[in-house]
Formats: sequence, C-alpha cells, structure tokens
Amino acid sequence: MPEGPEIRRAADRVARVLVGRPIVAADLRMPGIKRFEGRLTGSSVTAIETRGKAMLTRFDNGLTLYSHNQLYGRWYITRRPKLPKTGRELRVALHTPTHSALLYSASDIEVLTQRGLANHPFLNRVGPDILDPDLTVEQVAERLGSRKFRNRALGHLYLDQAFLAGIGNYLRSEILWAARVNPAAKPAQLNLASIREVARQTLTISRRSYRTRGVTAPPKAAKERKASGMSYQQYRFQVFGREGLACYECGTTIERPRMGSRNLFVCVVCQLF
Repeated sequence: MPEGPEIRRAADRVARVLVGRPIVAADLRMPGIKRFEGRLTGSSVTAIETRGKAMLTRFDNGLTLYSHNQLYGRWYITRRPKLPKTGRELRVALHTPTHSALLYSASDIEVLTQRGLANHPFLNRVGPDILDPDLTVEQVAERLGSRKFRNRALGHLYLDQAFLAGIGNYLRSEILWAARVNPAAKPAQLNLASIREVARQTLTISRRSYRTRGVTAPPKAAKERKASGMSYQQYRFQVFGREGLACYECGTTIERPRMGSRNLFVCVVCQLF
C-alpha cells in the first residue's frame, strides 16, 4: 500500500494540472458520487491536500473530493484527449481544457460538503500528517510520551494512523532501525533522549522518502550503493525487504518478524533485542 510520501507525490502531480484551472468535465463512475458530476463541472480546483494516505481535492464551490488509494488505487495524469493504457478500472476523471487527472481502481472515494468533511470518520481519527511542514520533533516526542500512546509497543504504534498519519510498513521498519530501538519497546520504557531520537528519525526519514521518491537510506550511502551497481530496490532501504542480508551498520543478519499482522524488518543487534 502506498504510504504518505507516495500519496503526497501523487498529490503534487495532480495539483500541477488541476489547481487554478476550470474543470470542463467531471466523470464520476461510482454510484455514491455520480450525482456530483454537474456540480464539479465548471468549478475550479483550489488546492490538493493530503492527510496521511488520503487525498483531498478542494473545489471553489465548497466541495471536496476525498480519495484513499488503499492497495490498488492510482492517479494518472495525461494530456487530453489521451488516456493511459491500463487494465485498471476508471473511478474518477477530472478534465481541464488541456489535461486529465484520472483515478483508477480506488474504492474509497467520496464527495464531501464542508459539514461532511468536518464529520468524516477517517479524517477525525487520524493524527498529524508526517509531511506537514509545521510538525516538529518536539510535537512528535510529545505524542510519544502522551497518556494515549506511551504504553503501546512502537511496532504497533507506528502502524496506527491515529498516532501519525502516513506511516506504513516500510517507514515503520526504517524509522525504528534508524532510531536504534526495539519495536517491542514502549515509549514509557525509553529515556527522553531515545524518545527524541525516535521523533527525529520519524520526520527525517519520512521527509527524505518524499524528497527522494522512496529512498530512505542516507543520501551518501544510497549514492555509493547505486554507483556500485545496486538496483533501486537494493539501495533504497536500510533494513526493509532485506531479510537474510547483512545489516549495513553491524553485519548482523536482518530478520523478519511479524508485528501488527505485518512483516517487520529488524537488526537484533542495532535495535537492542
């Protein structure tokens, strides 16, 4: 499933062709939203925002298109009248005079009024977006130490969108390894320096992944690995997907336990098991 950085990059692509431009035709294929086609046609997109793995396309008439890609959803951008060659099922098409933004295969899509937006169950539940430029290390550390979250194992907590929106499986593994913490540890068991390091790595790695199109390894290490002939999938991560390979830091074999019903990649030496 795409994580926060991937959804934000998709939002950037959609914004480049929609924001400030009139929607000359809206094609909404799902029964629950088709009735809004007429209201979106003739409107303009004012902003594209993300809340974790959800995208909010805002229109100047007060409506908002809420979409969550889940596992299979994908946005395509084309110059009109071209359409992508794909076997996916079209769900939403927003056409400007020159371009089309096309959402395929997603199933969690709504058109919301301001009231619907304020009462939306997912948006009301999720925590701060990990890519919010105003989110600070201090604020993440405060959430880690809060009564609501401090007694939960980090490996579980870092998949809970109510804690922070946008973290998924690869970010979880990479953040906890970089912070050198055991995924079974609870924030209440960590000292203040460790909590701050977890918070710092949370923002550093999430923002790095956004900037680099999914590379969470430090830039110097990623560059050296790429130059040595490694593929993108080989050089992008420190531990995720590297079960059975040597830890880049200490040489210990990376293991893959399951936690929160998902695979988690760890180094038992670096992460103090």
